Amino acid sequence: MLSEWDIIPEDLQLTLTREALRRAADLIAGQAETLASEMASGAIADRGGPEALRLLAAVLRVTGVEACDTQQV
Repeated sequence: MLSEWDIIPEDLQLTLTREALRRAADLIAGQAETLASEMASGAIADRGGPEALRLLAAVLRVTGVEACDTQQV
């Protein structure tokens, strides 16, 4: 039994998948930055995490965009 996904051409599947991954990486990066801000403001106990979370957010954004942009269709 084929799903609706299987009916979509492969190049469109790849495009949709890449966009979903890009959006997921951006969402996680945004949440990491929010958590870092909460720690920095004192709303959540800071155990050395804000800078690590900001680094995670930056890495996700850079590698997520690069990975999506360098994939061959």
